[in-house]
Amino acid sequence: MSRNQNIGLSHNMKADNSSFVRVDQFKYLGTTLTDQNSIQEEIKRRLKSGNACYHSVQNLVSSNLLYKNLMIEVYRNIILPVVLYGCETWSLTLREERRLRIFENMVLRRIYGPRRDKVTGEWRTQRNEELNDLYSSTNILRVIKSRRMRWAGHTARMGDSRGVFKVLVRKPGGKRSLGRRRLR
Repeated sequence: MSRNQNIGLSHNMKADNSSFVRVDQFKYLGTTLTDQNSIQEEIKRRLKSGNACYHSVQNLVSSNLLYKNLMIEVYRNIILPVVLYGCETWSLTLREERRLRIFENMVLRRIYGPRRDKVTGEWRTQRNEELNDLYSSTNILRVIKSRRMRWAGHTARMGDSRGVFKVLVRKPGGKRSLGRRRLR
């Protein structure tokens, strides 16, 4: 990765009689990595796969035969792990946090269904505050933050010889290049 994105576009790398082509993004261990080190595409892909996972169990979640607590357990144990795979390394912006909250509220609205208004007697969709009151567990952003803290503690307890610990503890050397720094 470099500041000038045109550097290395046409260059191939050779190692042990194998040629490697420069790509903008690739998938490694189920996570999409980009040359800009952007997490937006990964979060979009995770939300899309979480939505597909929801639609695969939609008959369970929208059934009137199951208790709401059981539907919440289906959400927590089937859908949420698909969305949050690899979230320990995400650096979220407000826009991405908002997308994750929208996804969670969408699923919770489908689980809890509409609510009858006491005054007018009409059915209406539930507001976010009402969903938060009904859903007693921690929201998706708190889960991500707690997983990040758990991962940081895990890497802090690693030995000095481990690469992840070195990245966490060491400071980069050298001088910064001229010009305005990148926003992220």
